Amino acid sequence: MLTYLPSPPQSVWHLGPVPIRAYALCILAGILVAGRWTQVRWRARGGDPEQIVDIAIWAVPFGVVGGRLYHVITDPELYFAPGREPIRALYIWDGGLGIWGAVALGALGAWIGCRRLGVRLPDFADALAPGLILAQAIGRWGNYFNQELFGGPSTLPWAVEIDLAHRPAESLDLATYQPTFLYESLWDIGVALLLVWAGRRFLLNNGRLFALYVAAYTVGRGWIEALRIDHANHFLGLRLNDWTSLVVFLGAVAFLLARRRAPEPAATSSSSPSSGAEQAD
Repeated sequence: MLTYLPSPPQSVWHLGPVPIRAYALCILAGILVAGRWTQVRWRARGGDPEQIVDIAIWAVPFGVVGGRLYHVITDPELYFAPGREPIRALYIWDGGLGIWGAVALGALGAWIGCRRLGVRLPDFADALAPGLILAQAIGRWGNYFNQELFGGPSTLPWAVEIDLAHRPAESLDLATYQPTFLYESLWDIGVALLLVWAGRRFLLNNGRLFALYVAAYTVGRGWIEALRIDHANHFLGLRLNDWTSLVVFLGAVAFLLARRRAPEPAATSSSSPSSGAEQAD
């Protein structure tokens, strides 16, 4: 009987000369699930589901670029230090997409798409929020296949086995580690359920449901980040991702407080759906 979580034997399969990477498949699966769920929620609010596809055409590429930029900017020595290969900064299939860069630049792409359709960005963001966090839960399994972003050594029954080639140099004799990718995936699923419940219970609209997603995710990211032992730059004793999560959390909470009694704005276009109660998920 296994007392640990074995790692996959491979993360790449070849279809002739074409490599099929598990990391990319996990990201793609997350995007598809998020897109479909957002369409369902958008239709329930009276919107046209095809608008979600039109917005995603802008948001997804911007998000991928933003996620990679955040990773490279916060860990430049992985690519530009002496002896490194700068070209590898473009190898997104090897892992390394920072969620906050993806959200920030993805939001810019979504804004462009919404503006072209006459849709209010806050309405779209609220419809997207549960699907987005579920996409993150799915995407984290790409780290499992890549054997990356794990925590410290562990003998817990759900510890993940890491192959020798991927272990930290200081613990080559230890085979099992904290599966932080699993913790974050489960946390993200919990946040998705929270958003569905809170959206129905409190009728969160006008960007508030998206702000709740941001606040809830960053709380989990904070404690999970503390378990990780992969390379990270630090500032005042904390990993940079911890500082980012803290700043973003405070911004989300401030937004929620500022909007807690805000009147519902009028839609800017007849194509914008009602941003009232959660009607279906």
